Amino acid sequence: MPSICKNRLCVAALILWVSTGFIFACGGQRRLSFSGKTMGTTYHITVLAPLFTSAAGLQKKVDARLAEINQSMSTYMETSEISRFNALTDIDKPFGASPDFIRVLRVGEKVFALTAGAWDATVRPLVRLWGFHLPPDQRRVPDQAEIKAALACVGFDRLRIQDGAVVKKNACLTLDLASIAKGYGVDQVAALLKENGLADFIVEIGGEIAASGTKENGAEWSIGINLPEAYAPPDQVRRTLTLSNRAVATSGDYRNFFTVGHHHYSHILDPRNGYPVTTGVVSASVIADTCTFADGLATALMVMPAEEGLALVNALENVECLITVRDEKGELKDYYSVHFKQ
Repeated sequence: MPSICKNRLCVAALILWVSTGFIFACGGQRRLSFSGKTMGTTYHITVLAPLFTSAAGLQKKVDARLAEINQSMSTYMETSEISRFNALTDIDKPFGASPDFIRVLRVGEKVFALTAGAWDATVRPLVRLWGFHLPPDQRRVPDQAEIKAALACVGFDRLRIQDGAVVKKNACLTLDLASIAKGYGVDQVAALLKENGLADFIVEIGGEIAASGTKENGAEWSIGINLPEAYAPPDQVRRTLTLSNRAVATSGDYRNFFTVGHHHYSHILDPRNGYPVTTGVVSASVIADTCTFADGLATALMVMPAEEGLALVNALENVECLITVRDEKGELKDYYSVHFKQ
């Protein structure tokens, strides 16, 4: 809040701030923050809005948009678009798909090609085989024959994406968009806020983030990246980034895993061989123009060796990354792309 306001509007704003606890900036704006649940996780939004903007009205629009996306991409809803697609067993029969569904698959197609299959939305049979949809004590290590059978139903290149439709080339092909849908949700909420005339905000869904404009003081938004340790609280930050008009997504292996003896099995699976990753990468954060792309690529960087992932990102325009590896001594080592702000 500026120490001196030079117009009556800001004086009025100051009085209202004192009485309500709202934060105002000169020019008739206030900071609104609200949160909710979506996609099996939570969302948090902070926006600088005109003085009399209704937070409840804005949240209602956000919730409605997120409900549309969830209805398209949630595998936990029997009537969702993705569940209906997964139940389809007809080969070469076009499945009529929504614009949301097609847009996400188009980005996925790009990430799949760029990463030589390290990211693959058809990994669902492997996820279920390893039991990552179940509580940790119900998971098990499948044998090679089971993995081979599951791999026969994996391969994003066995999909054909058309205008308004998706076609299976393999009857047992199914999709799981969990590694990219939250990023898409972030992008769509950001687009909705801009459509409503809002330029300065930060949107977060399940750790995936888009930031637009600046804070009240003109500074970029501050973003925290979690400490990649299983014992660490969800809000323990290892390092902080600043972000404006960009998106960031982080993937890690330290929250969802199970152990058998001394072996640690991460929920991040390599779609090419059917096994949990063994690259030593424990966390990957990607900064990009869209959160959809950042979300998918961050997952792929968990699958790829750090040097290979770093080389890929350095070859891409307007994309940066931070890859964290745990070495043989258990210590964390960071790999930064060329233009990542350290």
